[in-house]
Amino acid sequence: MLVADPPLAAEYRELRSRLAALSNEEKAVELRTISLAVRRSIIEMISTAKLGHIGGDFSVTDIMVTCFAGVLNLDPTQPHWADRDRFVLSKGHCAAALYSTLAYCGFFPRAELTTFMAPLSALNGHPNRVKVPGVETNSGPLGHGFPVATGAALAASLDGKSWRTVVVLGDGEMQEGSNWEAAMTASHYELANLTAIVDRNRLQQGARTEDTKALEPLGDKWTSFGWELRDIDGHDHVAILQALEPSSTGKPVAIVANTIKGKGVSFMEDRVEWHHKVPTPEQVRLALEELV
Repeated sequence: MLVADPPLAAEYRELRSRLAALSNEEKAVELRTISLAVRRSIIEMISTAKLGHIGGDFSVTDIMVTCFAGVLNLDPTQPHWADRDRFVLSKGHCAAALYSTLAYCGFFPRAELTTFMAPLSALNGHPNRVKVPGVETNSGPLGHGFPVATGAALAASLDGKSWRTVVVLGDGEMQEGSNWEAAMTASHYELANLTAIVDRNRLQQGARTEDTKALEPLGDKWTSFGWELRDIDGHDHVAILQALEPSSTGKPVAIVANTIKGKGVSFMEDRVEWHHKVPTPEQVRLALEELV
């Protein structure tokens, strides 16, 4: 398994301490800067590897950075600390966003990002919990991560623990029945310590979600399953911070985060072909010019 980068872990602790004293608006300024750096890292990783899911990586980056840098109670030097918060990336194909975020938070050296998808690299195409600190469960097959997260939240509830679980799902992934079984279970057990975030970029592999299998009214579905609904702009760091506040109703919290696939690069935004596409060297140059 990879191990923490001590200087970066120290920077992460200092960042969390500094952010704790700021308003959400002030926190958002720093989180936006980190999100830009993470996006730049992602495009370089995918360009080098010649593989990756850049559109979904970019749509989920602001959510991921806000969770790790702004909200979750974690220690990169103790990735298995019993009382840590749990983060599950159910849309595991967007591993590049997770790896880059973890590296920027000190869970392992940033130099490891250059090995993304290389033979024998710990940073393969889907997250592996026995190779990468900060990964709670292996994910990739859609519909698996959310049930695992529900089980984690139930375990905390049974043990009387205060740690929380956050799970990020793709919107196309919500077409999997196992997710709605998990949603029903979480509601039944009143898992107020569980937050599910749907990366609602409205595109999945090959088409729009509504043309493939319509999800709307998505918010009403969550409400009918007994969840507290929060509908937000998934690129607004202040809105994400507010939405990640604890449950106010005693119910599990569902955040429908409205995002743009390929966010941050004009020629990628809301384009279905960037679900899984490798940029040319010229496109990398143009993208990096925009990500400043």
